[in-house]
Amino acid sequence: MLKLFEYNWQVRNEWLDWCESVTEEELLKKRTGGPGGILYTLFHIVDVEYSWISWLQGKVPPHEPPFEEYATVQKLRAFSERCHSEIAPFVYGWNSDMERKILEDENSDGEAENFKYGEVMRHVIAHEIHHIGQLSVWSRELGKQPVTANLIRRGLFDE
Repeated sequence: MLKLFEYNWQVRNEWLDWCESVTEEELLKKRTGGPGGILYTLFHIVDVEYSWISWLQGKVPPHEPPFEEYATVQKLRAFSERCHSEIAPFVYGWNSDMERKILEDENSDGEAENFKYGEVMRHVIAHEIHHIGQLSVWSRELGKQPVTANLIRRGLFDE
């Protein structure tokens, strides 16, 4: 599971680099599918990962910050790095004893819900991979080569 987080973090940083070659107008443009535009989708990925893992760490889940405060590549990169530094120790400290711990939640109807920590961690991984696929489609619509989604040849398993 750790390697998939590392993969997501690596790909996310490559997408932020990719964004440097695209106009601000294109990055902010509302697109079909997904949560919004290119930059907002990257913001959404960071926010969801940070919120869920903060919650697993026993912190009060933060409210989604206003996207407008992070609506440039540089500001979003800084936000991503800050969030990463706060959650990475938890991810690197993951062990099998944590798999079945229970996270208690309340849904929008006020009903109690319980999630296993392992389920939440895998949801966070899958969530980012899903949205990275959307970015790839939008990249091609712009006539640009997307960031590779390959897990292979990223050096993640080199010792």
